[in-house]
Amino acid sequence: MGVEMEYVVRRILAVIPVVVVVAVAVFMLIHLSPGDPAALMAGDYATTEDIAQLREALGLNEPLWRQFVLWAGRLFQGDLGTSIFTQTPVTTLIAQRLGPTVSIALLTTLLSVIVAIPLGVLAAYRAGGLIDRAVMVFAVLAFSVPVFLVGYLFIYGFSVKLSWFPAQGYVSLSHGFIPWIKSLTLPCVNLALVYIALLTRMTRATVLDVLHEDYIRTARAKGLSVLPVLHHALRNAAIPIATTVGVGIALMLGGVVVTETVFAIPGIGRLVIDSVMHHDYPVIQGVLLISAATYVFINLAIDLTYGLFDPRIRY
Repeated sequence: MGVEMEYVVRRILAVIPVVVVVAVAVFMLIHLSPGDPAALMAGDYATTEDIAQLREALGLNEPLWRQFVLWAGRLFQGDLGTSIFTQTPVTTLIAQRLGPTVSIALLTTLLSVIVAIPLGVLAAYRAGGLIDRAVMVFAVLAFSVPVFLVGYLFIYGFSVKLSWFPAQGYVSLSHGFIPWIKSLTLPCVNLALVYIALLTRMTRATVLDVLHEDYIRTARAKGLSVLPVLHHALRNAAIPIATTVGVGIALMLGGVVVTETVFAIPGIGRLVIDSVMHHDYPVIQGVLLISAATYVFINLAIDLTYGLFDPRIRY
């Protein structure tokens, strides 16, 4: 148990430099971008005095290293700054938009894993057959068609023509499970298609490699039935599949912005779009930082699960 805990602690400590680099990168991305942030925030009709006052209020007249130190100090206190456009704390704005985005992310991940892994295993078991080819054609198409195009097709077909689901908007879970799940069905299926395609192809390739191993041939020769064979193959292919789940989350973070825009869902993605349009740099900075940190810690969690699939990794 001591060795396992040491492994976990080492992995967690290894994340700290990554988080620091992410924070520096987010800070530099905003402050070294072309143009004067104060002039962009002030708008086209701002006077020179207005811009100078805004630069002073934002601390942009300070040396860059001092700006970073002050920003990092506020960051350690949980202060991501204040929105220039709404004068609302960034943490409050993010908290208000977090529910829809988390709901979409969780449901999309759950749907993708439930659909993609069985499809990939089935395609690997029937490699070269009709089922395998059909699954691969679906995966290629789902990965190739733009998310926004599929979203608009879903709205036209299932909302406008059939009236099965609402075309746009989000209903919180507090208003009932059925309205909540109906408002999320089209966005989640739309976003899950790319994720399913990626995870299906990786599952098929990995399981197919394992099925060619000698111990699988031996198990088959001894008369082991299909399900136990596939169970052992999937367990030994679990590490690459888990890694792909983490990579898929990165794709999902980008896809959420498009999906929330298409379906008019007031989540983090819409907040980013609105902030970019208003040149609201503190909000953009806060969302980028939280998104990057979330991705880092999700990958840490997936990394720690490797020991469950292969105990040798703990040492």
